[in-house]
Amino acid sequence: MEVLRRSSVFAAEVLEVFDRSLTEKELVSQSKALCRDYILSRLNQNGLGWSRNELNLPASNAAVSEASSVLLCLGDELECMQPSLYRNVARQLNISVAMENMVSDAFIAVATEIFSTGITWGKVVSMYAVAGALAVDCVRQGQSATVHILVDILGQFVRKFLVPWLKRRGGWGEITKCVVRKDLTPEQHWMSSAIESFKYFLTTLYVCVMKEP
Repeated sequence: MEVLRRSSVFAAEVLEVFDRSLTEKELVSQSKALCRDYILSRLNQNGLGWSRNELNLPASNAAVSEASSVLLCLGDELECMQPSLYRNVARQLNISVAMENMVSDAFIAVATEIFSTGITWGKVVSMYAVAGALAVDCVRQGQSATVHILVDILGQFVRKFLVPWLKRRGGWGEITKCVVRKDLTPEQHWMSSAIESFKYFLTTLYVCVMKEP
């Protein structure tokens, strides 16, 4: 009986742990908050001077703030390695940012291609870099409202394709394992993953431009 009692207690503790796991809604909300952070960083880097209020950015908790810092650091590395891929993305995709549905469709097409052979943190960062680059194009061309649509589209993509993967990793906190020092210098294994993602992005650029209307 004592063994059974202990087993029941253990089972209850396990269930409690699962109950504390992040929900789909929480993961999507965090993913969108990280996207807003990323976009804000890229807009400010390009001298477009947006504020947290313009992106409706709430105060982040410690875990999300740390994940955001790492995401931005890895994005910097990614964009420095292949800067041409993450500049003038709308022109590369041959789309007009004045057409919101075209921007949304292009982002979904690129994201789908990036993850066509699996999910890695490098590819996740690449997706955010694409969103950031498109946001810069939109604001430069006077289409600021499309920035919010990009955030929502990224959230929808995460809900549909990435939530199970994020849940298996315990959420966004695992991205911090992509760095090894407090100055957030990326590990070599992440760099390899990021390089791999370039191939899919380049392929998608070709597919989107050459696709029949």
